[in-house]
Amino acid sequence: MLADHFPLLGLRVRTPRLELRLPDEDQLAALAELAAGGIHEPDTMPFLTPFTDAPPDVVARSVVQHHYRMRGELTQDKWALPLTVLSGGIVVGAQSLEATEFAVTREIGSGSWLGRDYQGTGIGTEMRAAVLHLAFAGMGAEVARSESFDDNPASARVSRKLGYADDGTARHAVLGRRRTGHRFVLTREAWERHRTVDVAIDGLEPCLPLLGADGSAAS
Repeated sequence: MLADHFPLLGLRVRTPRLELRLPDEDQLAALAELAAGGIHEPDTMPFLTPFTDAPPDVVARSVVQHHYRMRGELTQDKWALPLTVLSGGIVVGAQSLEATEFAVTREIGSGSWLGRDYQGTGIGTEMRAAVLHLAFAGMGAEVARSESFDDNPASARVSRKLGYADDGTARHAVLGRRRTGHRFVLTREAWERHRTVDVAIDGLEPCLPLLGADGSAAS
């Protein structure tokens, strides 16, 4: 099996409603089509990398290329897991987890998006809770960070609900405009105090060496 050579393909993170995984070909096609259908209001841009500012066919192709690129570039020193989120077997969005020199820093970052039909249903909170459990309980992370723009209050609400604290601001240039990003930080202690979602992880142990994690934490 391909997962014998690239065990991240066998990783599954599950909550009461969701499953997060690296997508198979059909799921990746569904994810691309979901993004192409629009995932935010056309007059806004909630992403630092404005991948949705393109015709639908280009957006779809960029999603596919992004997933293949992240798999191909993954190393212990720098990696990103572009997980696809399924609810009832239906692709509803994407939730990423990423780190640089994780073995040293024990710090992760995250990013996400949801199809328009699934926004405002609590799925965004549940899927972020899932990858936080993967990071803290499964991989031994000590710190998680997130950032969102002024016009993306939904992301900020998710961060605060899960226990993140404000961590200052940053300036970015997006599509030729200056944007202010609000930073958030979550410690292991704060994560433990705010845990409310049941999460199960399967297939993690063989993945740990690929991610620079020593497996000392129980999943």
